[in-house]
Parts: sequence; structure tokens; C-alpha cells
Amino acid sequence: MIILLASTVLFSCATLVGKSSPETLNVISTPDQAIVVITDETNTNIFEGKTPTVLSLEKKKGYFSGKKYTVKISKEGYAEHSVTVDTTASGWYIGGNFIFGGLIGWFIVDPATGAMWTLDTNEINVTLEASKQGALIYPNKTGIVLLQDVPLSLRDKMVKVSR
Repeated sequence: MIILLASTVLFSCATLVGKSSPETLNVISTPDQAIVVITDETNTNIFEGKTPTVLSLEKKKGYFSGKKYTVKISKEGYAEHSVTVDTTASGWYIGGNFIFGGLIGWFIVDPATGAMWTLDTNEINVTLEASKQGALIYPNKTGIVLLQDVPLSLRDKMVKVSR
């Protein structure tokens, strides 16, 4: 019995060598102080804050099931940016268990602990683009908009200004 328990703990390569759950995600934006909202695959809000930020995300959703996140970054006057952060099977889970851990690591320990998963990225670094329709989105603000960026439905409401 002791040998079976020891082999279960010792022969699960991703659990011993890989990154444990949760895993760190850095979120950076230009300009900074953008709003960050992170939701998981069930559309549950996991995090709300501002850039730059560093946070920990769980990798395991369930037995043999990894998490998936949507990261939305927004700031007034800029187009919203959305990034998907998914989990993938780690190299230690695949290769390490092939060499060292065997079936116990593949099918029992690493899936149960979540160590089989890794985030597909550990950093999101985005440059937000100024909204082409900033003056239209924020009507009480003064701005300059190119005629080509004004929707056809609004062009008849434009007034010619003489010099």
C-alpha cells in the first residue's frame, strides 16, 4: 500500500516539475490605466481592474478539463481589445509522463491536480487604437473627424462652417 501511494506521488511529472495552479498573467496596455475585465468560460467575472496588473488564474476547470478566459481591455476614446487566454497540456505532462510518470501521471495525478495544464500565454501587452468615431461615441466632446469616418446617415446633419 505504501509503495502504491509513493509511486502515485512520485510518478506524476507535471505535478512535480511543472507550474502549479494558479498561474500568473501580466496585463499591460498602452496607454495604461485601461479597464481590464476577465471572464471565464461560464461568462463569470473573474477580475476587474486597471492596467498594468499582475494576477493569478486557475488552470483547472475539472478533471481533464482546462479553463478558458476572455480578457477585455478598454479605455474611453479607444477601441476595445479582446484576447482569449486558453489552457493547453503542458510539456511536462506530455513528455515527462511519457519518460517518467507513466499511466499514473497521465490519467490520475496530473489531471486531478490540474498540473497538466498551462496558460497559452503569460503576458498580454496591447496598444489600444484611438477610436475613429471618438467624436461620435462621445457627442458632448469636441473633436475632429474625417468626412470619410462620418456615417452616411449623419452627413445630412452636418453644418458647413465658414472661415
